[in-house]
Amino acid sequence: MTKRVFVYEYLSGGGWSDYGDDAAADELLPLGRSMRDAMVADLVRAADCSVSAAVCEPGNTLPRGVVPLRARTNESAFDFVARQSVLHDLVWLVAPETDGLLARFQRTVGNARWLGCSAEGIELTAGKKATLAHLAAHGVQTPLAFTDAPGIARWVVKPDDGAGGVATHVHARHADALEDQAQRTQAGATLTLEPWIEGEALSVSLLCTTQNAQMLSINRQRISIDASGRLSFDGVSVEAAGQCDPRWRPLAALAMQVARAIPGLRGFAGIDLVWHPQRGPVVIEVNPRVTCAYVGLSAALGRNLAAELLADRLHGGDGGAPQERELARAAA
Repeated sequence: MTKRVFVYEYLSGGGWSDYGDDAAADELLPLGRSMRDAMVADLVRAADCSVSAAVCEPGNTLPRGVVPLRARTNESAFDFVARQSVLHDLVWLVAPETDGLLARFQRTVGNARWLGCSAEGIELTAGKKATLAHLAAHGVQTPLAFTDAPGIARWVVKPDDGAGGVATHVHARHADALEDQAQRTQAGATLTLEPWIEGEALSVSLLCTTQNAQMLSINRQRISIDASGRLSFDGVSVEAAGQCDPRWRPLAALAMQVARAIPGLRGFAGIDLVWHPQRGPVVIEVNPRVTCAYVGLSAALGRNLAAELLADRLHGGDGGAPQERELARAAA
């Protein structure tokens, strides 16, 4: 039986008008559109699946056969998603964790139609500071382990629930970082201050299903810092390190730690990390949703990740925590 799937990416679906930060929306919109198009393209190739997707921009980059859907005049993003969710069998949605957006969308759609992480998993990972504390308590190395370490040369101040590199600044002096944090906190921002971890910026992509939590790829993040210390996220190189890379096994083991520590990871998820030259992988944050690394990943791996997610969801997937079998095999 054909399943009706609604794809909604917050910014390209019209949420940019509600985002409250025009500069951030402008920076994130192209990334959001590319994720939407990659998700849709995979779904189109899946069997027994009809696809609709939210659009708001004048041009339509959706493949032929995909139904473009637009919010009504003055209809909020949440009302639009709620209206469309009852007209579809499944909803595959991407939104920032900022201000609780992604968790609220999950609760709007409900477990029966949601294709992704649980609300509890989303809420746990939404706050960067709380996520790092939770992971550290489960034995995962995070920047918290470097707080009092000698030789820390830089510090980073960033939104506690931000997306991408928006409003992220790197400082050469701890006093400057504290001042930046104080000034922006006084203006109403919720921020976190961490040691800047030197090393190679990477991400790990996971496919979390009912039975498995499989590490799909190691990706290289392209990050730049300008003369004022402003950080920019310039994209990601997918599958930058293969299974023959000596980092594959320790990163597979790290992914297992994270999957164990965060119940409710489901569907596609990402782990941002830095490979420290002496101390190995350091987790920076966990993204409980499709990330930029999804774009092109199905082609790179020679498999349809969306079809695999649908198969898992439609054959008894109940939103439970992923099991460890596949990750254990990858780490062995």
